[in-house]
Amino acid sequence: MSTKHQELANFIWSVADLLRGDYKQSEYGRVVLPLTVLRRLDCVLEPTKDAVLARYQQLKDAGVQNMEPVLRRAAGLPFYNTSRLSFKTSFGDHDQVAVNLRAYIGGFSPGAVDVLDKYGFDTQISRLAEAGLLYQVVAKFAEVDLHPDVVSNHQMGYVFEDLIRRFSEISNETAGEHFTPREVIKLMVNLLLAPDEDDLVTPGIVRKIYDPACGTGGMLSEAQDHIQAHNPHATVEVYGQELNGETYAICRSDMMLKGGDPTKIAFGNSFSQDGHESERFDYMLANPPFGVEWKKVAPFIQAEHARGFAGRFGAGLPRINDGSLLFLQHMISKMKRPEDGGGRLAIVFNGSPLFTGAAGSGESEIRRWILENDLLEGIVALPDQLFYNTGISTYFWILTNRKDPAYARKVVLLDGRDYWTKMRKSLGDKRKMLTDKHITELTRAYVDALSIVDDPEHPQHAKVKVFKTTDFGYQRITVERPLRLRFEVTEEAVALLAEARAVLKYAERESLLAAAKSLIGTSAAKRAEFAMKLNGLGKLPAAVEKAVWEAFSVSDPEGEVQTDRKGNPLPDGDLRDNENVPLDQDIHDHLKREVLPHVPDAWVDETKTKTGYEIPFTRYFYVYQPPRSPDLIKLEIEKLEAQIQESLGGVAK
Repeated sequence: MSTKHQELANFIWSVADLLRGDYKQSEYGRVVLPLTVLRRLDCVLEPTKDAVLARYQQLKDAGVQNMEPVLRRAAGLPFYNTSRLSFKTSFGDHDQVAVNLRAYIGGFSPGAVDVLDKYGFDTQISRLAEAGLLYQVVAKFAEVDLHPDVVSNHQMGYVFEDLIRRFSEISNETAGEHFTPREVIKLMVNLLLAPDEDDLVTPGIVRKIYDPACGTGGMLSEAQDHIQAHNPHATVEVYGQELNGETYAICRSDMMLKGGDPTKIAFGNSFSQDGHESERFDYMLANPPFGVEWKKVAPFIQAEHARGFAGRFGAGLPRINDGSLLFLQHMISKMKRPEDGGGRLAIVFNGSPLFTGAAGSGESEIRRWILENDLLEGIVALPDQLFYNTGISTYFWILTNRKDPAYARKVVLLDGRDYWTKMRKSLGDKRKMLTDKHITELTRAYVDALSIVDDPEHPQHAKVKVFKTTDFGYQRITVERPLRLRFEVTEEAVALLAEARAVLKYAERESLLAAAKSLIGTSAAKRAEFAMKLNGLGKLPAAVEKAVWEAFSVSDPEGEVQTDRKGNPLPDGDLRDNENVPLDQDIHDHLKREVLPHVPDAWVDETKTKTGYEIPFTRYFYVYQPPRSPDLIKLEIEKLEAQIQESLGGVAK
């Protein structure tokens, strides 16, 4: 941002001096941002103001109902204002500023009014008026000339983004919910677009970018600027959706101030109110909220999941308390089809989507679908303490449906956790930041990994590993061991039988228990032998007979193996075990090698085998640190003891 832009942003932000005392610091943006928008719109509309008013009167006299398309053409913009007031004339009468300002705002076209409504600006007008500040604040903004001849759309974008950053940083208790640090966005955009650098300079290209959780629009702006920096003649269309009203207003304002189409920023929940249902995109990027439950929209999502891949969530549903993988499926559904050029996306996740969920769970099935369809290109681990509202470790996932054939069925893992510098002043939970050098190095390492994946002679970057997609898969096998029992009647066993549900309902309960007590001390090693000894109990209903056997059976490693009617051994649930076997290993070979030497009577119940996928990122980059030698530890202890003695000696004196 140039010195001129900075000076302009500083002047606009200086209005906050008037608010001090009546507003908290974290509330300044509620006044500064909408007034910046209002002043800019007023300046942009000034050249066509008279023409719009004249056309409006003509249409009104003619009784035309749908004036909007005609008035947009008259304004030459996606918005207009039919009020005879302007920003400057609205505060001409000191006592009528609130009335005039509301009348002026009411003259805007519906899209612009919607933005100001989402800001909740009418509430601020009342609050400023009650504090006796409305006239001063509006007059201060009237001093700023934001006419396009003075401040271009591109410059205005920089000014507004700087104001958004300031607002977010002083509100850092919630900033992370809708504001991603600028250097993180820059790295994310680099990783998303760098493999396509050669294509981006093609004359006349048109690219569509989408963010389903766009917040204040920082990711969209950075991606747009990146492409246009490489190709000033490229057409970049940005689309977004945001659930939070205030941040939606900020993002849509930003689009309006830059001369973009604000109608492409939708309001609402991307899952239940998809604002771009029929669109597909070249590039997508998002930082969805971490660990936010989707219970409120569960019926809608579950119904769409039931439609399979005719909907967006056919791969699976994650647990209700984290919708991260729903965002990813939503974005994948909006990739341009490969035959139309395909798409790429980048998304910020915490560690949970890497490994949460066992084989067969919703999360595992989503990962399985992504990897088996070869959509995952790479994952980049970021330093912790990088975001405003969380100190946890985060990851970029980069996906594409147009992989280079040489890179098919491969995934890059890049460990960027050591690429950071400490901030001079913390902002909320953000204590670390990425420098331009870090961003350049990580981008180069990632792109190099994509280009050398099939060159075994090329030296690998220490922080990069390349895997086959199947390396993340495993078979979850169930290892069974036979049920071995001996049989005996004891007082404890009879007491247990008496409390069995089937026995409690049995009409002949007392007779049964009396007969059972007469058998106390009876035992047998084999089932058939014991069955003969139970003949005295008489013919019993199936449920009661089952309860009798359960009460008088004792697990015994040396006991008789129990079998079903076909002679197959029955499994002992208490000895059941599960193991994960890599996809490229035969489960029977694994059994022979890892299990049978220890428990020769074990077998695998193949009806229970499930395929799962997980990406244990930290395990792949774990470096063993040998413990310090006992001698070194002893020396350190002796040194500490000496220091303590010296300190105590000083106290004694």
